[in-house]
Amino acid sequence: MKVPLLDLGPTLEEQKQEIIDKVVEVVESTRYIQGPEVEAFEEEASDYCGVDGAIGVSSGTDALLVALMALEIGHGDLVLTTPYSFFATMGVILRLGATPVFADIDPVTYNMDPQKMEEVLAGEKTGKIKAIIPVHLYGQCADMSSIMEIAGYHGLPVIEDAAQAIGAETIYSHRNEKGWRKAGSMGLAGCFSFFPSKNLGAIGDGGMVVSGDEEFSHKVRLLRNHGGAPKYYHSMVGGNFRLDPIQAAVLRIKLKRLEQWHRQRRQNASLYNKLFEEKTTLASIPVSTPAAVNEELSRKGEEERNYHIYNQYIIRVEKRDELRNWLQRKN
Repeated sequence: MKVPLLDLGPTLEEQKQEIIDKVVEVVESTRYIQGPEVEAFEEEASDYCGVDGAIGVSSGTDALLVALMALEIGHGDLVLTTPYSFFATMGVILRLGATPVFADIDPVTYNMDPQKMEEVLAGEKTGKIKAIIPVHLYGQCADMSSIMEIAGYHGLPVIEDAAQAIGAETIYSHRNEKGWRKAGSMGLAGCFSFFPSKNLGAIGDGGMVVSGDEEFSHKVRLLRNHGGAPKYYHSMVGGNFRLDPIQAAVLRIKLKRLEQWHRQRRQNASLYNKLFEEKTTLASIPVSTPAAVNEELSRKGEEERNYHIYNQYIIRVEKRDELRNWLQRKN
């Protein structure tokens, strides 16, 4: 049986009529810019992420861009991030005239290695580094306890690239805080993408910035609308980074099912782990399946909670072509 890498059909079918009805409702409302659907989604998303403020924007890329703009990152500045991510993580840094500096990844989780990050910060260019962008890759949180500890020591703001990780959780311990926290809720801000392939995907582009810092959130809100409020009064140069109300309306519907979809992904990942262990052993092809760090901690009471939400299920294998051919032969 061949399973498509991406098939949006089944999840669409679950909510197709509800989505169509809501899109028609938005069209008939004639509220096509900002408006109640965007505001409602922002409130619901902030509650879900456990952060006081959420700002809907036009894409995950623009979420990162506007977050760095709010920090006034520009020419001559350095931003510390990971070399292993989608291009946008680095692209937004270059777009503002700044320069990315890379700290290598942990070979098991693929996320930024705090020890490597500390080594970079101990270097001679430390004074020019103005922000840190860890990436929660494939749906698994980076080691935010260590990252925030190191960033705090150096007085640097942390912008979480959580594009692939809305709903992912980790045990977080920093200063007086300890407990489960969701991706995007630990740094100064978290940035999300609602590209259709994401666990929470729109029917087009969309993104979001979340932050518990009221001043930072206010600045992001201004920047997403050309830096102006009220209309035609501009205190800074921003851009058109607004979330479309049709996308917001669809995302509100999908958000209700997100935890269910996460659970299904985790169940599928568990099955894949089991099958890879059983079947590839027969083929004598060693496979490293995704690391479920703190898997034993992934339950709160009796309710299963997410740690790795498996936006992508990634394996490592030395004999890549041999494994692919073996799987194809077995159909």
